[in-house]
Formats: sequence, structure tokens, C-alpha cells
Amino acid sequence: MAISINLRKGLDINIRGAAPVSQPLPLMPARCAIVPDDYPGITPKVDVKEGDKVLAGTPLIHDKQFPDLRIVSPVAGTIEAVVRGERRKLERIVIVPDAENAEATVELPAKPTDATTAQRMLLDSGLWVQMRQRPYGIVPRPGTEPRDIFITSFDSAPLAADWEAFVSDKTEELTAAVELLKRLTPGNIYIGVRPGSKLTGVKGAEIVTVSGPHPAGNAGIQIANVKPVNKGDIVWTLDLPTLLRIGVLSLHSKLCSDIIVPLTGCEIKEPKYVLTKIGADMATLVKDQIYGDGAHHRIISGNVLTGIPVGKEGYLRAPYTQVTVIAEGDDVSDFLGWASMSPQKMSVSRSFPGHFLKKAFCPDARILGGRRAMILSGVYDKVLPMDIMPEYLIKACIARDLDRMEQLGIYEIVPEDLALCEYVDPSKLELQKILGEALDYMYKELN
Repeated sequence: MAISINLRKGLDINIRGAAPVSQPLPLMPARCAIVPDDYPGITPKVDVKEGDKVLAGTPLIHDKQFPDLRIVSPVAGTIEAVVRGERRKLERIVIVPDAENAEATVELPAKPTDATTAQRMLLDSGLWVQMRQRPYGIVPRPGTEPRDIFITSFDSAPLAADWEAFVSDKTEELTAAVELLKRLTPGNIYIGVRPGSKLTGVKGAEIVTVSGPHPAGNAGIQIANVKPVNKGDIVWTLDLPTLLRIGVLSLHSKLCSDIIVPLTGCEIKEPKYVLTKIGADMATLVKDQIYGDGAHHRIISGNVLTGIPVGKEGYLRAPYTQVTVIAEGDDVSDFLGWASMSPQKMSVSRSFPGHFLKKAFCPDARILGGRRAMILSGVYDKVLPMDIMPEYLIKACIARDLDRMEQLGIYEIVPEDLALCEYVDPSKLELQKILGEALDYMYKELN
């Protein structure tokens, strides 16, 4: 039986520069990179060295504690660099794709017949590390059995990609992926969709229809409103592109590292979709796409709320959903600064005229105000549709009070769920960073 959720809390941020749905432009990157920081919970150990030839699917990194956890190469090519930072921390592995045959792959495992072979297929193909586990928001541990698996089929973040437009004819592959995942859990497979979705034809899954503003597309919000995570529960989450990759592997024995990425934002000349590879270099993606207006630009891998500023020298970071380019804002000066009453400035406060205008805005990266002591104003509750008290949870995280963190629901939340709270926060606190560090601390202390 279908489940319906109508969320009233949240906030849709209307930003100019959305990419219209169209045939994606094929774009082979000059380089691809794997960044271990994109896979929380993994302690990386390098399996390759500079100059090595690799195929798509060749293991580049494995986890020290769980060697079966592997991050694989998205393309066939040559290892150009193994980049380390302070204290020899592994920052990234850079691969130059083979100009003649970047699609060449390693030998892939046979179609699974039970839970053991299904797990082995996902581990060996590198698709396992693209899933996440609640609590902690980490890569799932091999051998664990999740209570349920939640799949979100849409992204409600600003300027996000319309995933369903490109997979609506892939029902057979999606059904095959659901069949594989059902071998790994005694519970249900839930797929969160928007009203009117064509994905209701996917067999074997419970369809959850979600209406309402962002963060409706977050897996954590859907879990909290369907079957919350309690102490001792383990739930896995993944998005629609990952589900499709699992289905293609299961049904066609093909490892797919393609990703459809929208180039979005006010500073993009012509927002569009491109078809590229996981970890593509940003220089290739944004070449000749940004206005040459002399302004400073912020190039973000992801959306404006949770994305990572990478610059032209950076790479497309996991979960590889979009590229957003906005003005940096450090080279402009507004009259009255943050208190400016300009109608061009968007705001969630009724004190500013931009709050009442129904138009797409063009923001920059400034925080418009100084950091200050935490104010218990209740503003977080207006944009977080979860049955927790976020302000008190953040205070417990800052104090590293494990018991209090448990009582306040830290097991069911990850940093992306607090992105809107961070956006509307009058105290300008880095809420996602605070929660992420608290989750890391909790995992180390309790495991």
C-alpha cells in the first residue's frame, strides 16, 4: 500500500539559473579524481601508485578495517597523481582517462543468487560505498543487515537535477536493483517520489509519495516521517542514480560510471545538463560556461546549501549531483551591508522586501552578518520537518554530551538535514560542521 506524506515545514529557495530538462551533452573529462573524504567512515589505504594503468572498476582504495570496502576507478586510464596533504593524509587520486577506450572495465561478478553473492557484487563493483548508513551517515559496514532501505528518487535542493526525467524508461533496471537489495534486508525497500511520479511501476518496493518544500527530498526526512531510526536500528539510504547503477550491473553485468550533471547558477551562461564521468574535473565541465564579467566566482560541486566549493582546479565530488556557480561576493560592497533593503536581496525575514517577491534571486556567497552567540529563537523548527529539537541537539553536540545527543535524536539525522537550519540561522553557526564532528566523535566512542 502506498504511503503519502505532506510536509508543511521547510523552505524552497528560488534561485536563478536552473537547467531546463534536455538531452545531456556528452562530455569526457580530461581527468577524474577520487576523494576519500567523500566516503565517510572509510580509513583509506591506497592500492595503486602513480603511472599504473587501470580499468574502470579497478580498486584504487580499500578501507584499513574492512578491506572489502573498495573505491574503484570510474574510467580506464593512467594514475596521474596520488596527492597527500598534511601528515600524509590522502587527499585524492587523479586518473587520466584513456583517449581510445575509457570504458574498458574489469571482469564483473556473476548475477547474484543470494544475500552473500549480492553483497559481494556490490562490494567488488564499488557500488557499496555509494550507499549510506543511518545512524552516523557513513558507508555501511560489510556483513550488517539493515532494518530497511530507503531510496529517494528526487532532489528538492535549489537548482537540483530532475533525476526522474532521465530514468523513467528504466523501470526494468530499477526493479532488478530493488530485487537485489531485497536480498540484503529482512525489512522493506522504500522509494520516496513526488506526486504524479512514473516510478510507481517499480516492483517490489513500497512507494512513499512526498509533497512539500525542501528538504522533502532528503532521505533522512523521509525516514523520520515513515519509520524513524531508533537506538540499535540500522537503515541504509541511496539515491536514484545509485539505484540505477545497481540495476544496470545486476541486469546487464555492466559497470556504469556515467553521471548526468546539471550546470546551474546565476553565473552560468546557458544552464544545461551534461553527461560525464564520476569525479570529472571541474575545468572541463565549466570551460567557456561562466560569464567573463570580471567578478569573483564560487564554483560549487553540489548545491548552494550542502555543496563543496572546489574552484576550477577541483573535481566533481560525491554524490555527484550538480555544479552550481554563483558570485563570491567578496569584490562588491552594498550600501548598509547586511541591513540593505534592496529588493534584489532574498531573505526569509519579513523585515526585508525580498521576502515578499515571487521571483528568482541571484545570491552570492557572503554570510551577511557576523557570527555570534547561539540564539534560541525557534527558527530551526520552521524548516526542519522532523520530530526533534534541533537547537538543543546542537548544544548537546557542542558539549559532546553523548547521553543527551542520544535522547535528542542524533541517530536519525545527518548534516545535510540541517542545511536549511544553517541557512536561516541568525547566529551564523556552521551547523552541518558541528553535527558532522559530533557524529564522528560518537561513532569513535561507541564503536
